Order: sequence, then structure tokens, then C-alpha cells
Amino acid sequence: MNHDQARFGDDERYESLLSEKDSTEIDIGTDADSPLPDELTRDSVELPSLSEPEVTRHYTRLSQMNWSVETGPYPLGSCTMKYNPTFAEDVAADPNGAVHPDRSEESLQGTLEVLHHLQDYLARIGGMDAVTLQPPAGAAGEFTGILVAKAYHESRDDDRSEVIVPASAHGTNFASAAMAGYDVVELPSGDDGRVDLEALEAAVSDDTAALMLTNPNTVGLFERDIEEIAGIVHDAGGLLYYDGANLNALLGRARPGDMGFDVMHYNVHKTFATPHGGGGPGAGPVGVTDDLAQFLPRPRVREREGAYELYDPERTIGKVHGYQGNWLVLVKAYAYIARLGDAGLEDASAKAVLNANYLAEQLECEIPYEPFHHEFAATAGSRDAADVAKYMLDHGVHPPTTKWPEFVPEAMLTEPTEAETLDSLDDLANAFNAAFAADREALDAAPSKTTARRIDQADAARNPQLSWQALEPDEE
Repeated sequence: MNHDQARFGDDERYESLLSEKDSTEIDIGTDADSPLPDELTRDSVELPSLSEPEVTRHYTRLSQMNWSVETGPYPLGSCTMKYNPTFAEDVAADPNGAVHPDRSEESLQGTLEVLHHLQDYLARIGGMDAVTLQPPAGAAGEFTGILVAKAYHESRDDDRSEVIVPASAHGTNFASAAMAGYDVVELPSGDDGRVDLEALEAAVSDDTAALMLTNPNTVGLFERDIEEIAGIVHDAGGLLYYDGANLNALLGRARPGDMGFDVMHYNVHKTFATPHGGGGPGAGPVGVTDDLAQFLPRPRVREREGAYELYDPERTIGKVHGYQGNWLVLVKAYAYIARLGDAGLEDASAKAVLNANYLAEQLECEIPYEPFHHEFAATAGSRDAADVAKYMLDHGVHPPTTKWPEFVPEAMLTEPTEAETLDSLDDLANAFNAAFAADREALDAAPSKTTARRIDQADAARNPQLSWQALEPDEE
């Protein structure tokens, strides 16, 4: 919701702006037989009679009711809604890219070359030896990475049953490990918000298959003892898994492979500005060290005698998605990396960290854990974080992630990304501070200017209305 839309919320005429003014009733006849029950048929239909400007303006107004990264900052900590540059969309829309993947390898050389170069880009950025592009989203990348780790242990006749996940990890780590058949061992954070080495030493055992770690972690803290952490896990025979959720903070400055990680996934929407996957239509490539490369999904792309070809790794876990993954999303990631280059990627991470720290410095609230990198977890204190977020909506901004991570009371996890200007960061800060300063009555009433007003979330969860049709009071 922008400021104009907030104004519409106070305007009694707003509802009439969205109504269809004219309609025409069409007689569709009564003699035709239909196999449908009578209650599902009708004799006439009422169609809107609207001019083109009316239709265009109607749908434009509807689109403006939704917040988007094109209309303003989307500072959801950990979820990372980055601006998607239009040039990458133009590259993906090039008709030359509309090549069916079932064509012969000889006629797919351009496609395979792009995929091969992207594999190489990602491997060098992450410090990995081999990359698969198949997984269709970040969570799918996590699952794939853990399946690769599982295949590695099984190949050594090493029966391991546990995956350790810190409380500061990205939220889907727990589910990915469980889906792969592992028992999840949650590792509490230390007083400084990082991995507690003594707790880790007590948690690892001969059953440890892997430690899944996000670095920087969910409150933006870099794990300063990362080499010691890697040593503890490796000495126990486990693997170190890197969740790429926060790689945006490290681009051009540090590489997971150099820290001792064995396998990682890349969230290309968080780091390389592709559209958010929404669980499937995205991309979550996985990188591994040499020891794990033979277990990657099939097929992969390689260069051989001046040409590109598909091949199956020796002990592949099989396919995790069709063809080479979501091709056009991967093209956008490739275009973004190629356009920025080494210096541009390094600059992006610098600005991501700078923007987060600048924004935090303007806030009149407590931030329990620092120094942080690209994101921070403020606390709403005695206020309900969800109420603070609703109040921020009335100031024409999108609020941050609330109530998570759980070890920060009334958390407001915030990540502005590198794309935001000084003005937009100041607008965010003003909205934060206004919400923190608001009294209980104002918080309870918010939002008051948005198209959809405050709802009873508990009642909505217990008694959902799932019909697209308006319900009569006695039907609710």
C-alpha cells in the first residue's frame, strides 16, 4: 500500500471506484438440454458493459491493492524479497531461449553452454567443486543436498541417523532433514546468538550425518568459530551443510567452501535477484565438494572436446526435477551474475550490509544481537510484534518478518537488501519508530487505511471461509 492507496482507504468513494457500473443481460435460451443439474444451469447471463479505459483502470486499481517490490521495500528478514531487474526479464524473454529441452544435444549447444557457465559461476562463488541446477526452489535444494549427504554416508556403509540444526538456522532446515529420514537434533544458541561450541561437542556423535548451518545466521551474525565448528563435525565423521539463505551478505568476500562446508544450496532469488520460487517455480542449485560430486542428480552438463553434453554422475541420487531445472529462472540468475561481475557482486554485498546497519541505527528500539551483517532482529519489547507490523502498514510501508526467530522476544526480523535508497530506508525507519511510539489503542485499531482492515486472526484460522462467493450471515 502506497500513500495514495492509504488515502483511498479513507475515501468513501473508494468502493464505488471498483464497482462495475453498466451491464447487459444476455438470453442464452431455455430449450437446450444439459446433463448438469438444474441448480447449476441458467437461462441468461449478465455481462459487464465497460469501455477499455474502465477495464484497464479497474484492474490497475486492483493491482495497486497488493504490495510488491516494484512499489516499495519488502524488508522481510530471512525471506529476502529482492528487486528483480527488468533487464534479466528481457533476457529470459528472448525468443532464442525458447528451445524445447527434448531436442538433440547438437541443437541445444547454446542452452547447455549457458547452464555450464552458470554451474561454473556458482561453484566459484561458493567455493564448491561441482553444482547441479535441477532443484526448483531453495527448500528443494536443501532436501537435495541432504539426500546427497545421505547417499555419501550410505556409500561408505556408514549408518547415521541424525542431523543437527541450530536454533538460529533457516526455518526449513528442520523439515528438510526430517523428510530425508533423519532425526533432528536442535542445537540451542549461545548467549551471543551463535553456535555454542560446548553444546555442539555434546550433540555430535557417530550418528551425526550433518550439521545444517546458515552463516551469517538468522539474526545476521557471522559464526566466528566456523573453522572450529567444521573441525568438530568432520572429526565426528559428519558433513557440514551450508544453507545459502544469507549468502547475499558474503558475495565476493567469503566462500562457504573455504570455511569447511561440504555441501550447500544457493537461493538464487535471495542472492541473484530472480523471482521468488514460492516452493516450485524458482531455482535452488546445490554445490558440493569433489567427494560428493558423484552423487549429484542426473543429468549434469559438461564440456568435452569443444562441445557441451549431458551426463549422469557415477552414483547419482537420480532426478529431482525435470530436465535441467527451471530454465528461464536460471537464465535470469546467469544474466544477473554476468552483468554485475566480480566487482558488482562484491558491491552488492557491501550495500546489503550497509543498508541493514544504517536502518538499524535509525530505530528507537532494542536489537539484542550484533554486530550483524545484512539483516537484524529488532524486538518489539512489551508490544506485540504483529500489532506493530499492522500499524506500519498505515505508514505506507511493508513490515518485516514477525515472531521469528523464536529466541528473540517479539522479533521483527528485518532485511532491506542492497536495492533500497536512503529515502526508502528513512521511510522505513519513520514507520518503525511511529509504531514503537504508538499507544495501545492505536495499535489495536491498526491498520485503518488499508483496503483490507484488521481481521480476527484466531477466528479466521479456526473458522475459515473458503468460498469465493459472498456468504449470507446465517451461512458464516
